[in-house]
Amino acid sequence: MMVKRTCLLRTVLFYITISLVAFFMILPFLWMISTSLKESEAVMVLPIKWIPEKISFKAYKDLFTISTMVPFHRAAFNSLVVSILTTFLNLASASMAAFALAKFDFEARDRVLFAFLATMMVPGAVTMIPNYLVLRTLRLTNTFIGLVLPSIYNAWALFLLRQNILAVPDSYFEAAIIDGATPFAIYRHIVLPLVKPILASLGVLTFMGTWNDYLWPLIMISDPDKMTLTLALGNLNSRWGQRWELLMAGNLISMVPIIIVYAFAQKYFETGISVGGLKC
Repeated sequence: MMVKRTCLLRTVLFYITISLVAFFMILPFLWMISTSLKESEAVMVLPIKWIPEKISFKAYKDLFTISTMVPFHRAAFNSLVVSILTTFLNLASASMAAFALAKFDFEARDRVLFAFLATMMVPGAVTMIPNYLVLRTLRLTNTFIGLVLPSIYNAWALFLLRQNILAVPDSYFEAAIIDGATPFAIYRHIVLPLVKPILASLGVLTFMGTWNDYLWPLIMISDPDKMTLTLALGNLNSRWGQRWELLMAGNLISMVPIIIVYAFAQKYFETGISVGGLKC
């Protein structure tokens, strides 16, 4: 009886603890929603009223109609294009390279793999200036191509995909070769379907990282028509710093694409994370 009571007490304490942690984590998000639905005069009223007396969508309307240096809808479209291109290029290059390094037997394979993995020890901030200088020499600064081009290489994605491709039995590939399949056909019809959960996980993480990236677009982009959503929100903050309802509305809208992407890829994302964790 005492053992059962102890187990029950531990379970109750566990759920109370995680509920409190979840509550404090979601509290800023609830405050963002509440603030975005208030009028300017009601934002700074004390004590804080979580449920506005008068719900207003003026902040959302002003976000798309107010005259700013960077139009919000244009910046959102730019971020969407850059995020989709970056995700596609990242997954395509990493999966092809992982397939080659996992199943192709060539002399320098181990040395190439070591060179790829060695770059994971170099912080990303260190390579930003060299990347910028190279892209400036190629006259690709202030362009979407220059913004997306460095994403072709991702050592972490390559390593994760390679570990999963290594687990695929060689008999699959041998049977395909006997049937006359080319390496690209094997990659397309065998490799990609088998690593779909990992690809979905990497796709969600890459999309989220690109969508929320601020520093690299800040370095590369100066044309207002080519700025991403994070830069637009930064300019919105500097020009309308006292209009908190406007800033909160912009931040909430910027979260919508990430929520949609995760909702569609949730099944594969969770499977890929669990499988990837076991493999690594």
